[in-house]
Amino acid sequence: MKLPLLLALLFGAVSALHLSPETSTFESTLGAKTLPEDEEMPEQEVEEILSRELEEEEEGGSGSEDASKEDGAVESISVPDMVDKNLTCPEEEDTIKVVGIPGCQTCRYLLVRCPRTFNQAWFTCQRCYRGSLASIHNFNTNSRIQWSVSTLNQGQVWIGGRITGSGRCRRFQWVDGSRWNFAYWAAHQPWSRGGHCVSLCTRGGHWRRAHCLRKLPFICSY
Repeated sequence: MKLPLLLALLFGAVSALHLSPETSTFESTLGAKTLPEDEEMPEQEVEEILSRELEEEEEGGSGSEDASKEDGAVESISVPDMVDKNLTCPEEEDTIKVVGIPGCQTCRYLLVRCPRTFNQAWFTCQRCYRGSLASIHNFNTNSRIQWSVSTLNQGQVWIGGRITGSGRCRRFQWVDGSRWNFAYWAAHQPWSRGGHCVSLCTRGGHWRRAHCLRKLPFICSY
């Protein structure tokens, strides 16, 4: 009777040794799939954050119906073909000249109070004033423009910045082709969700990303 009992105990011990590695392997595999590890979430560079958030917006449909237009890079610095070329020029009483830009005697800006989409505003600046949506390259200019629009009822106006390129090559660019060497973003901007075009807040002068189909007053440089 003792011999069969010893054989049974020995067989059980051997079986346990064979099962143990398999159980351990199964548990470690499950853990790798379900538990996040620090190495899987490295710190993102600024450009990668922007690219990721823009891709999330596109997947979620928040870019609205002109998302494909907003994605296109502005390499030729020309108004998109989809703009209605029959847009009329604003009346003189709907415009205000921005004067007294510190340190720049040749800078000329015009506030147009007629609300238009970004592309319509861009086209209006080119067609009616032989200029472009305004690019801003220093704090003094930004402050002077903000002062000139501070009496508007609307909270934002278009300036000439927008996101161009695709994937990791996306960047901010001025539509007049000048260098992007200054920015005055509002809190949490430009990384919080928003559109592909840049607006200036009439209170405080900070910049925000806005959807390009919004109709806003705008600033032309000419």
